[in-house]
Amino acid sequence: MVLPDPVRARVVALGSDILGTLALSDVPAALRPVARFAAAKRARLGGAAIAAAIESEPSFRRKVFETVAKSNPMLVRSLENGEPPAAADPVEVAAIAYLQRPEGWEDLVDAAAAAVEREAERSRGQREAEVAARIQEQLDAARAHARETRDRLRGEVNRLKEENSTLRRTLQQTRSKLSAARDAEADARTEAATAVEQAQAAQKAAESEARRLRSRLAEAEEAAAANRRTGRGERDLGTARLTLLLDTLSDAVTGVRRELALPAHSLRPADTVQAVEPAQPRPASGVGSGRAANDPALLSELLALPRAHAVVDGYNVTKEAWPATPLDAQRTRLLQGLTALAARTGAEVTCVFDGSDVSVPPPVGLAPGVRVRFSRPGQTADELIRDLIAAEPEGRVGVVVSSDREVAESVRRPGVRSVEAAALVGLLRT
Repeated sequence: MVLPDPVRARVVALGSDILGTLALSDVPAALRPVARFAAAKRARLGGAAIAAAIESEPSFRRKVFETVAKSNPMLVRSLENGEPPAAADPVEVAAIAYLQRPEGWEDLVDAAAAAVEREAERSRGQREAEVAARIQEQLDAARAHARETRDRLRGEVNRLKEENSTLRRTLQQTRSKLSAARDAEADARTEAATAVEQAQAAQKAAESEARRLRSRLAEAEEAAAANRRTGRGERDLGTARLTLLLDTLSDAVTGVRRELALPAHSLRPADTVQAVEPAQPRPASGVGSGRAANDPALLSELLALPRAHAVVDGYNVTKEAWPATPLDAQRTRLLQGLTALAARTGAEVTCVFDGSDVSVPPPVGLAPGVRVRFSRPGQTADELIRDLIAAEPEGRVGVVVSSDREVAESVRRPGVRSVEAAALVGLLRT
């Protein structure tokens, strides 16, 4: 009997499973070569041999049935009674009936085959319906895509038409502009030719004028040389007269000093201003270097002037140069620097410190060439600086060293200049 493919595959699978549990003596001779394979491999490679052995050797078929009956006893009893369960798998029913072979088993196999065929037909119909649904979906999607593509292409065609119209208008405008440009070029060439002719004529006229001017320039240079020779003689005469006048004034001053018998005197106007002199000196502290300054050149030039008098706002300078150093060390460092500066420049130097809040001025180290003064009680250092400058005669060079703008403004007068404290700090470093 020809079994349906699903039933035959199930019978072979059952036989393959049983084959691995049998003793070698119970295995049919035709199946011994595949008996040592795994069950899946036996079913795949020896399926035809297993089906033939089950069909031709009743003993082997009986062993397969007995093993199956142990796992499906209820189905076996139902088949013996000729009443297979309605819910049972028709393939399983046909496979066990083929192995058991009760009365009417051929009908059971045929019924199972018919059920399998119906199930296959139903599955095919379901698959075909699913395929048809997918095809319909794809068709709907293709139609929608086609509509979108059509609309997009229509829009693209409309856009291209608009661009074409625009390009045509632009081309027409460009042609018009090109024609106008060609006409303008022709006019420009004509104007350029005329301008070249005019330029050439102007160049000839300019060259002629240049020759005339060069001739006049030569004449003017000869006249200027003659004037320089005359002027040089006049300047030499004026210099000789000025020198003679200065010598006369110098001799007159010397004669007046000798006639009045004026003695040599070291008193300076700044010595007449009332202030507090420092106490006796004490050993000096260590000297450090000041901070770099921005512009010491101006102060250097001012101190180089004859009879210059520099008035230094002491604490204003030291607090900018050495803000973290104690006051006594600040004073010492400043006075040492001013001593060297006075010796180097020959200028008169007065250093003023604020003493308004102390009853007795503190001692300072020796500072040859530097006048050191503290302001009196009730008087600030700024006021003492103003008094020192006011004591100087009109016209003498006075230099006030302070970053206090109010001090600088209050001492402003002819001959008096103010410089920042940074200038002195920078000059002390040179």
